[in-house]
Amino acid sequence: MVTETSELRRGIGQLRQSVRTLMMKYGDAPSVRRLVNDLERMSIDIDDFEQSRPAPVTQPAPQAERIVVPDTPYDDSLWDGVDDEGVGGYHGDRS
Repeated sequence: MVTETSELRRGIGQLRQSVRTLMMKYGDAPSVRRLVNDLERMSIDIDDFEQSRPAPVTQPAPQAERIVVPDTPYDDSLWDGVDDEGVGGYHGDRS
């Protein structure tokens, strides 16, 4: 039986191969070094997880409240007398 952590390790191995390819192409670039560091950190985190595995969740996590935002246009009167920040104030008709 394949465990979740062994799947993670396999995925990290595949990522590691891709990062090696990037290292051969781009050398010791800062972004490549960060990727190497991230992969190493993930390996350490998996080790930590396996050594002190948390208890499985027995109940589903609560769902976040959904707020429905209607697609209908806003009432134009909401914007009466409001300045347009960053564009300069609305000064009405300047005849």
